Amino acid sequence: MDVMHIGLVALLCAMTAVIANMSAAVFHDGIRPMLPQVVEGNMTRRDAGSTAFGLSIGFVVSVGVSFTLSTGLLNPWLLFLPTDVLGVMIGSRVLAGLAGGLWGILVLTSLSAVNTLSTGLPIDALGALAELGTPVMSAFALFPLLAIFYQFGWRAGAVAAIVVIIFRLLVIKYIAIYPEPIQILIGMVMLIGAAIRKDLIDRKNGISPPDMSGMYSLFDERTKRIVKNLPFLAITGALIAAVTNAGILAGSEVSIYTLGEVYKQIDPVAQDAAMNRVALSEFMRGLAFLPLIATTALTTGIYGVVGMSFVFVAGYLAPSIPVAAILGAIIICAEVFLLRRISGFLEQFPSIRNSSDNIRNSMNTLMEFALLIGGVLAVMEMGSTTGFTIFAILYYLNEVMGRPILKIAAPVVAAILTGVILNVLYVLGLFVI
Repeated sequence: MDVMHIGLVALLCAMTAVIANMSAAVFHDGIRPMLPQVVEGNMTRRDAGSTAFGLSIGFVVSVGVSFTLSTGLLNPWLLFLPTDVLGVMIGSRVLAGLAGGLWGILVLTSLSAVNTLSTGLPIDALGALAELGTPVMSAFALFPLLAIFYQFGWRAGAVAAIVVIIFRLLVIKYIAIYPEPIQILIGMVMLIGAAIRKDLIDRKNGISPPDMSGMYSLFDERTKRIVKNLPFLAITGALIAAVTNAGILAGSEVSIYTLGEVYKQIDPVAQDAAMNRVALSEFMRGLAFLPLIATTALTTGIYGVVGMSFVFVAGYLAPSIPVAAILGAIIICAEVFLLRRISGFLEQFPSIRNSSDNIRNSMNTLMEFALLIGGVLAVMEMGSTTGFTIFAILYYLNEVMGRPILKIAAPVVAAILTGVILNVLYVLGLFVI
């Protein structure tokens, strides 16, 4: 971490707060529908800010903080949800930018203090937390398959599962590369193919897609609003790609733990190969969420801070920070200009559009499952069965209390707290390594 990194993060957070203040883009999907009301004067900034805070605080504390503590990498939940709140709540664009910049500086500079504190502990809880990411990539690679089960039933899912397993075994045996990216590709091809096949059969049976002609004027108005704010969105995309390329920021829950391991690689060839896998996974995630993001943008006129998340791919693969910034800006511009074309295609095949909900549910389910297994591996490394006992108590305490910590973050939070408790027990002489 140096002055340039701090400056980049400060600029990024200032910019995301500014575009939230402009109602041009936010990170939280739940905030987007209410911003047109703020623009039209039907909702005060105070009310909008309070709602945004309520929608975001759980994600910031659970997902944002816990993911950063366990990987050492910044993440969008930690950076952009607070800047959403600051931008929506503060009336002045300048003050919103200053507040966002200060938040970025505070978050980044506090990381070194946390790392110094953790390395001085008798039980290396932070090192053990790296195990959280061990099952993540393999679990994430199953999301298209699980989406097929959800959308098309167990028969289609069983056929797809057999195909995926066969391809996985062939890749391992004959190509000798990690099979997960190929597995995602095969799964997505089968999911899209099944969706198109269903729609074609429906048309033969006289079932036509719903008439959307009445929505086109609304889409035109919303699209023009997004295009009007494109210079600010492009600058934000450039900064996101630059900060990602600097090795500070991770794109999503599917890449953050794997990315943390990539940066620990000593061999540059192995690191490049691993980074390509991370980028491919992030790209596939972007494709999976594209229908949801495009539809939401067209209906609200509010874009996403990270766009369709392809800016992270540019950040991972670009050879330098300036190149990453240029690519990030170009990608955001291309996404915005393609919005209407994407929407038109999706209207022809509503089953593809409907797949976005199944994909999102599949990803959440698999990430919860993977992080739970990863949490068990981490606490077993920290404190064997004693660590597991404490972890299980904390995890199920969250369940019986009605999940105050989101389920996807509960294993991470429980693992971090287990590390703290084990260190306290060690100092008290009640636990021996």
